[in-house]
Amino acid sequence: MRTAEINRKTAETDIRLSLTLEGAGRSKIDTGVGFLDHMLTLFAKHGRFDLDVQCRGDNYVDDHHSAEDIGIVLGQAFAEALGDKKGIVRYGSFLLPMDEALILSAVDLSGRAHLSFTADFGCEKIGSFDTQLIKEFWLGFVRTSACTLHIRQLAGENGHHIAEGMFKSVARSLKAAVALDPDAPDEIPSTKGVLA
Repeated sequence: MRTAEINRKTAETDIRLSLTLEGAGRSKIDTGVGFLDHMLTLFAKHGRFDLDVQCRGDNYVDDHHSAEDIGIVLGQAFAEALGDKKGIVRYGSFLLPMDEALILSAVDLSGRAHLSFTADFGCEKIGSFDTQLIKEFWLGFVRTSACTLHIRQLAGENGHHIAEGMFKSVARSLKAAVALDPDAPDEIPSTKGVLA
């Protein structure tokens, strides 16, 4: 079973996170940011990852540090759980409808960090959550997981639906990419022999 536990403490956040790739979609999320709790809960459910996240952040400033740092720690957990990536499928993509919103995501667990993000939430905030922080979360994630991630909003008007569609779509793309390939269980899925 591929798992990881990460603890990260800075002057801005104190985060404890555990991840199991072969999970049942169970989660226990307490980030201090209600909207992010919701997004991570559905991320775990749709990726079938077991995910526990506790964060104490400087939310009296705003939610930026918590959102970015949780993305960083989640990326670290994926990298640790995947190890040398032997036997993984490597690629995953998912086109997800969320009412009027339509989100496409594609991931390559390449060992190279890149985010391509196209979205117009149509609002600056969802509740009290700054929509700019969604991109910051995924930037933190790709930098430490060392993956290439494309997120495209193809349609949508409601900011909540767009954001929720993103987290669900990426979860399902990652679920496909981290899956073990029964046809190549002992192979690194690269002609280079490494994913780095």
